Amino acid sequence: GKPLTMDLQMIVPVAVDLDEGSFLVAGSVPAEAANPTALRASIANTLERFIPLGRFFLAAFLALYTALAMGWAWRLRDRPVPFALAFALAWLGAELARAQCFTGFPWLASGYAHSSGPLAGWAPLVGVYGMGALAALLAAGLAVARHAPRAASAAAALVLGGGLVLPQGFSRDAGTLSLSLLQTNVPQDLKFDAARLQATLAALQQQVAAAQGTLVVTPESAVPIPNLLLQPEEGAALRNSVPAGRALLVGLFLGDDERGWVNSMVGLHGDQAPAQAYRYGKRHLLPFGEFIPPGFGWLVATMNIPIGDQARGDNAAPFAVGGLRLRPLVCYEILFGEDFADAVLGPAGAHVLVNASNLAWFGRAMVQDQHLQFSRLRALEFQRPVVHATNTGATAVVDHRGRITQRLPPDVQATLEATVAGRSGDTPYARWLAAAGLWPLWALVLVGAALLSVTGRRHGA
Repeated sequence: GKPLTMDLQMIVPVAVDLDEGSFLVAGSVPAEAANPTALRASIANTLERFIPLGRFFLAAFLALYTALAMGWAWRLRDRPVPFALAFALAWLGAELARAQCFTGFPWLASGYAHSSGPLAGWAPLVGVYGMGALAALLAAGLAVARHAPRAASAAAALVLGGGLVLPQGFSRDAGTLSLSLLQTNVPQDLKFDAARLQATLAALQQQVAAAQGTLVVTPESAVPIPNLLLQPEEGAALRNSVPAGRALLVGLFLGDDERGWVNSMVGLHGDQAPAQAYRYGKRHLLPFGEFIPPGFGWLVATMNIPIGDQARGDNAAPFAVGGLRLRPLVCYEILFGEDFADAVLGPAGAHVLVNASNLAWFGRAMVQDQHLQFSRLRALEFQRPVVHATNTGATAVVDHRGRITQRLPPDVQATLEATVAGRSGDTPYARWLAAAGLWPLWALVLVGAALLSVTGRRHGA
């Protein structure tokens, strides 16, 4: 990777050397970090300037997918049954395009609305996008019911009845593990405050030491990187707070200027040498916030985002603790089941999915509940429990049936002590998603659209 140089920034290269017994730590420090008040003002001004405008353009751009797809479907509006099918296919195609074009932004795909209810039974077979298409078919069937009552009834029977009677027992118990999920509750405008370094690290160490679980999980970037320097003795103190027989999965950045910085989760067993630490790096990065699309370096530099151009992780193996295998996911990655479906397959597949996040960027908006909704669908699709360790919320446990069994209140510093039941076994959705990605759904859209277009031309549509 290239050096992380941006206007108004000074680079603080700090090698992270686990072989020498210290955490891998590095930082790109904004020049105003020496003045915490100025840094907080800079962050606030950046958010005030860019977030409203960014929301508008993002919403307008994402709406184009649906607008273009529905423009095609509308051509068949005079024929009720073909129109209902075209509506469902167009809806599916638009959501697939939004999920994959330009690295994808599938936030709040319509299938997430059905993590509870009669359509939830479809999740382990067709996944979130298939569920959205079935819901669209049901809605279109209701819209044309007056003109095609039999077709509308058939659509309702398929969608609603199928969801209730389809088989669900694709996974089996794989044992339990006690977890301590930390919610550190560090305000975003104070996270990079150099004056708070010692207090932040001391609070984190105290939470880790007081935790009771076999595995302690911190939020994403719980060690306040990039602009705070963690000394070797501070890293050692954090490691030493985990006794033998227990383990820690902690969020921090790994790497250097030459190889690039990776938003990572580091796993350490209490009786393990630091050189043997498990390392997972975020693989699916968020445009602008974590990598710079070609031609947009000026925008990221203007926004003063620390380490705004990151490297991708290359390890997809699970972390083994207490007889179970856990697959970490960092924040945004929970949206992309197609990226990690293979991680839950077969006899070596992960038993538990672990999501570490920092949603403090979004304040008290609905993002916490939305993020948890995504995990409920992943749990249903793969029949695996999903646990969340977050900075300000929502720290929670979701079982393999998509039910939230435990949750901390937001915006408090606390530890969620939980026992999670791991699962093994492959759902049909996990199998075909790992083998072919989302291409089977794309094939359905393209073949279906081609057939409907041919019949439409024959009828003068």
